[in-house]
Amino acid sequence: MSEELETYQSPLVERYASREMTALFSARRKFGTWRRLWVALAEAEAELGLDIRPDQIEALRRSVDDIDFDRARSFEAELRHDVMAHVHTWREQCPQAGGIIHLGATSCYVTDNTDALLLREGLEIVLRRLRAVIRNLRDFALAQAERPTVGYTHFQPAQFTTVGKRASLWLQDLVLDHEELEQALGSLRFRGVKGTTGTQDSFMKLFDGDEAKVEDLDRRVTEKMGFARRFMVTGQTYSRKMDSRVLSALAAVAQSTHKFSNDLRLLCHLREIEEPFESKQIGSSAMAYKRNPMRSERIGSLSRWLISMYENAAYTQATQWLERSLDDSANRRLSIPQAFLAADAILLIAANVTAGLVVRDAVIDRHLREHVPFIASEELMMKAAQKGGDRQELHEVIRRHAIAAAEKMKNEGGENDFLERLMGDAAFSLDRAEAEALLDPARFIGRAPSQVRAFVSTEVDPILARWPEESKGRVELRV
Repeated sequence: MSEELETYQSPLVERYASREMTALFSARRKFGTWRRLWVALAEAEAELGLDIRPDQIEALRRSVDDIDFDRARSFEAELRHDVMAHVHTWREQCPQAGGIIHLGATSCYVTDNTDALLLREGLEIVLRRLRAVIRNLRDFALAQAERPTVGYTHFQPAQFTTVGKRASLWLQDLVLDHEELEQALGSLRFRGVKGTTGTQDSFMKLFDGDEAKVEDLDRRVTEKMGFARRFMVTGQTYSRKMDSRVLSALAAVAQSTHKFSNDLRLLCHLREIEEPFESKQIGSSAMAYKRNPMRSERIGSLSRWLISMYENAAYTQATQWLERSLDDSANRRLSIPQAFLAADAILLIAANVTAGLVVRDAVIDRHLREHVPFIASEELMMKAAQKGGDRQELHEVIRRHAIAAAEKMKNEGGENDFLERLMGDAAFSLDRAEAEALLDPARFIGRAPSQVRAFVSTEVDPILARWPEESKGRVELRV
């Protein structure tokens, strides 16, 4: 613990991301996967006739998770090459199998294939996190499908909508993200066994020019590592477009969560909807009364950072030289793991927030009362015209009183007296009962409730039905 206090610790690891995701990108998982790839290569080479004994493979299998990290660091300090450091470390540990480790391979056999495996598992975790948020918002949207609320364009009061319909807009973005993440997951390919510049020449030498065996080796290792597809051509590395596509999908999630978090912050300001707030939570160190939307702010903060990570992947793909250059390595060690850690953290916070959204009905009703006379003004005009009034004259009467009422609300505060002004104007022929009958906010929400239900049943539920074992649940935040 004392050493941790003396050195920088990534907040993504220390504060935000799950243990599951941090473990995925840990040194143990990375180098353990390297060893499993070396075992798979040796197995396939033996199956295809190379002189590799069963006891050699068994020795590797027995020690695959027994990694001497200190010894590997010592070798790397001397060799300046992480892959060869781990080859030498394992060779010392299993001297009888030392000669078959990494046989015919280049470093990218373990580094790139490991990355492909981690990308796959990382996407599966992110998709699972995303579905938890989708489940929460689905239930919230349905529960609030008929609850009228003031709609806003330009953050100015506009026609009414419902709380559930607004939530369905957040939900729709996340459903589109789920689709994009699944496409990214389905597009992943194993680099395979391709050699130094991708020509497989070293393996052609090992198999005495037998091209069919080299092709079979590539296929066998791909299958052993659980991939259905492999790159048919590579340079030394797999195409960095694969990384770019994955980080693009992660950044798309961040776009949606940032929009959601901004909307929620605006609604918190209006005091209509609030994020969860615990009994002992402190909103401000100075202003004890404050109830800051810190979870939404954290979602926005991390989302903005994740969006910026896509640029790294795009530039890395764009700047690769010929069969490979190494200027991608340090960048990818940062950008790929941290993009996944950020996505994981964002969705954990979003799951926590969406499981505990608080709707302030009294505040929403007050805002509806303030604005419904304006929203109903066209119907008031048409109803009065049907009773013999002149439509154009009525329009001018309503316009004049609406502007006056709005100015009074802005200048003096207080209630909207638009209806009282109309009732006192001789040119307006409706009585109060007739006018008030038109002021029910539920009359101005259009098809919002049915839109929500149709959207959930046709687009959301079919996705969630594919994972019936998953539940929504509320995620407890680490900080």
